[in-house]
Amino acid sequence: MSLKDRSIAIVGGGMGGLAAGATLGQLGVNVTIYEQAGAFTRIGAGIQMMPNSMKVLRRIGVEDALLRTSFQPYSHLNREWDTGTVVRELPMPADLFGAPYLCMHRADLTDALASAIPQGSLRLGKKLAGLDQDGRGVTLHFEDGTSATADAVVGADGVHSLVRDLIVGPDEPLHKGRIAYRAVFPSSLLGGRDIGPSRTKWWGVDRHIVIYYVTAAKSEIYFVTSVPEPAGWLTKESWSAKGDVEELRAAYEGFHEDVRAVLGACPDCHKWAILEREPLPRWSDGRIVLLGDACHPMTPYMAQGAACAIEDAAVLARCIEHFDGDDFEAAFKLYEAVRKPRTSKIQAISSANTWMKGGDDDTSWLYGYDAWNIPLEAASA
Repeated sequence: MSLKDRSIAIVGGGMGGLAAGATLGQLGVNVTIYEQAGAFTRIGAGIQMMPNSMKVLRRIGVEDALLRTSFQPYSHLNREWDTGTVVRELPMPADLFGAPYLCMHRADLTDALASAIPQGSLRLGKKLAGLDQDGRGVTLHFEDGTSATADAVVGADGVHSLVRDLIVGPDEPLHKGRIAYRAVFPSSLLGGRDIGPSRTKWWGVDRHIVIYYVTAAKSEIYFVTSVPEPAGWLTKESWSAKGDVEELRAAYEGFHEDVRAVLGACPDCHKWAILEREPLPRWSDGRIVLLGDACHPMTPYMAQGAACAIEDAAVLARCIEHFDGDDFEAAFKLYEAVRKPRTSKIQAISSANTWMKGGDDDTSWLYGYDAWNIPLEAASA
């Protein structure tokens, strides 16, 4: 049976799920993406796409569209919280790691990925309720009472993954006492102040803030923070919870005037708990496999969560193609062997929040990674 005769259901229409739909669709696989939301909304958040994930986006045909809409920073710039002293700067020209580094609105990335999936493959308003598998395929049951079948299922349903719970068992998030504020707002509110040509991370003693433009025209600014928070709030892990702008400003009192100017201009913000999970013992069960945050959720401190999910999509498609779609179980085990060492390393470094804080740590292993060309074998990061 050829790949074109195979069907794969993807649970979750986020960055990883859409990327998997695009990479598998390019192989000719019959792909259907089931997303629980009734529509994609323009959530106020930015995202960074590093050269490692941009190489995947290039192959699926969306790089040019993103270059037109996104901000291309001059560098990763790391500064001390109060004096502004540069602790490390990494210029990021497009030829350094073989692809550009872009900052963008999450909605623009979602739109680009959605344009790359096979026409008619997205099903909205489909919340998974359960899965059954046998030697022939998998049946998906949805909360609206409908069901569907496929030869295999990819669980790309995020940190609250039901697919993960069904095949690995439920796990509890790790509460480490930190929350994040975030906002996207018009740069015109800064009254002509320019935040500079780079993506800047301001390092405080026990907190930080990352600030960058998210559009090519520099018309919108995004920031995201990490601050200590009493444990009582940590049961929340939602991107939709509103934050208090005055509390946010107070949390960064004494920071450099450039930071205070951005927070002073911010009209409102969101707030969510930063929760972590340990690496899973396994990523698959028979014809069901996990991808992205469903199997390796990580803190946002290296800007690699979505990037790793997009890398996953490319490697997963290659592994399925390697077995000609005839042995999903073997393909999924190969995919895990290739990807798990790298994602576990990134999880650990991101959790420690030490990346680019100083020194001359090698960055080529992270940004120079090419998911399309790494050997398909058990690998180190």
